[in-house]
Amino acid sequence: MMDFFTKLPKSSQGYDTIWVIVDILRKSAIFLPMRETDPMEKLARMYLKEVVTRHGIPVLIIYDRNGRFASNFWRSLQKALGTNLDMSTDYHPETDGQSGRTIQTLKDVLRACVIDFGNGWVKHLSLVEFSYNNSYHGSIKVVPFEALYGQKCRSPVCWAEIKQRIQVARDRQKSYADLKRKPMEFHVGDRVMLKVSPWKGVVRFGKQGKLNPWYVGPFQVLAKAGAVAYKLELPQELSRLYSMFHVSNLKKCYSDEPLAAPLDGLHIDDKLCFVEKPVEIMD
Repeated sequence: MMDFFTKLPKSSQGYDTIWVIVDILRKSAIFLPMRETDPMEKLARMYLKEVVTRHGIPVLIIYDRNGRFASNFWRSLQKALGTNLDMSTDYHPETDGQSGRTIQTLKDVLRACVIDFGNGWVKHLSLVEFSYNNSYHGSIKVVPFEALYGQKCRSPVCWAEIKQRIQVARDRQKSYADLKRKPMEFHVGDRVMLKVSPWKGVVRFGKQGKLNPWYVGPFQVLAKAGAVAYKLELPQELSRLYSMFHVSNLKKCYSDEPLAAPLDGLHIDDKLCFVEKPVEIMD
């Protein structure tokens, strides 16, 4: 998974962005300093040097909605390498927010390093990456370095304080995530409501403001994928949408009504955002 941590204080080398690359399976991370204006050709060379030569060619890359990754050069490169590309959306269950959570942890640790040790953030980035990859990760029950290479890493004696900062930052981010977690499970055949994106300025169902419905449906659960993803039976009006959704976007339907809101005439994009289109220009 790839994302960019931008708008950082410009370093003496001109760096103002960190390219964050996360191995979703092993949770190891690569932090690459760069300039926000760097062309895609330079990023491709960095990718080949830092990712392909160290870990081989990925099967799948999930990336954030960024213009660089939408370029023909990047798509042609990955097609030639045989790597599939998938753009992240809020409603795609494969995009579990790992890169976003990693960026939040990275931000906390870099801020602590600059406050405690001074100097620019670039000087601390390699040590932060080393510490991140050698800190225990609860989801894999081991440190990412050991999961990646199959053996423990010999660590310098001076990194204990950085490691402590990493753990504090991770605990803080975990506490934020735990506040929003609710144990929820559905079964095949259940009827559920689907949450839609409350984007500001977008008209949904012909109503505006606080009267907008936040859920549409109900829809029947067809299958369960893993522990947190469900496949729904969508009507023809929503045929453009990917039918697999994360459990956080669903809630149990207790009503026998056919539909909580009509779907006729709605213009829907692939991110579950209902698009407003003008009917007539009056002036």
